Amino acid sequence: MTKRSEKIRVLLTGAGGHIGRNAVDLLLAKENVFDVRVFDLDTPKNREYFDRYKGKIEVYFGDITSPDDLILPVTGVDAVIHMASVIPPVASDHPELVDSVNVGGTKNLVTAMESYAPDAFLMFASSVAVYGDRFLNPFINVTDPVNPVSDDHYGAGKVLMEETVMNSKLQWTIFRLSAIMGAGNHVMSGLMFRMPLEQLFEICTPRDTARAFVEGVTKVEQLTGKIFNLGGGPRCTTTYRTFLENNFRIYGLGAFDFPLHAFATQNYHCGYFEDGDDLEDIVHFRRDTLADYYRQLRKSIPSVQRIATQLTAKLVKSYLLHLSKPYQAVKENDEEALKFYFREH
Repeated sequence: MTKRSEKIRVLLTGAGGHIGRNAVDLLLAKENVFDVRVFDLDTPKNREYFDRYKGKIEVYFGDITSPDDLILPVTGVDAVIHMASVIPPVASDHPELVDSVNVGGTKNLVTAMESYAPDAFLMFASSVAVYGDRFLNPFINVTDPVNPVSDDHYGAGKVLMEETVMNSKLQWTIFRLSAIMGAGNHVMSGLMFRMPLEQLFEICTPRDTARAFVEGVTKVEQLTGKIFNLGGGPRCTTTYRTFLENNFRIYGLGAFDFPLHAFATQNYHCGYFEDGDDLEDIVHFRRDTLADYYRQLRKSIPSVQRIATQLTAKLVKSYLLHLSKPYQAVKENDEEALKFYFREH
């Protein structure tokens, strides 16, 4: 790390994502502490966003799957917050991107850092997905074994990414993220039917998640060589059924009236981080509660959109049900799929 008299030069990969954007704002709020670099794909959306910060941040466009694209961004940095990843549902639909972007990209980043920023501190965003199905034992600790669900290429990829980070020559820390829920950062898809309705799970908002990483940049000694579970804590914990019921009401979709067999009862991830206070005690990142999430979501939906959704709610829910693989398995009496999706069959 740099001397105390100098600013800390931080590189943020995946800076155009929801957590990344929050991290940019938080880093810039401490401009007397940090010099900010960002790295992401060269897209119109990212260009429009980063243009807002001209003169305040160093922007590097590139592809993390291309090793040469990472040389300039990492050269001379003191810390790297590594957020760049393909996430579900894209990761579920295109597992080859998990291999090239998530796993391969992380290897490229570590190699570049070892050569051009060997003393830098690497902070890696992993996932609760590495723990696999925890429905029967939802209370999770970092000492628990990693065991991604068999069809979860995203979770398996995170395990490989963690191994790359841990086996590197760098100073590193890993934060395993809970379900990150914020206004606009998730779309309803067939994946919504994979989690059991009675699953206990914990969320964290994108801005609190970003705050954990930003505050962690200055806590190298307490974090180096350690893995932490990152979640919003008890005030961000609920059951999946209650979470969906509230979301449907806020969006204007009305009653949560899907058939029970539309939802799987096993083979998905999520749970409650029993040791989540370990990270909170070091970086003090928690501000938002589950109520704050619902409030932010409600505020983000224009009244016109909510009215339109109310008028088409039946069609929307019919379409969503059509995307449910557990429901399809029941309709088709697919014995193999039924055994995979349902605990008691």
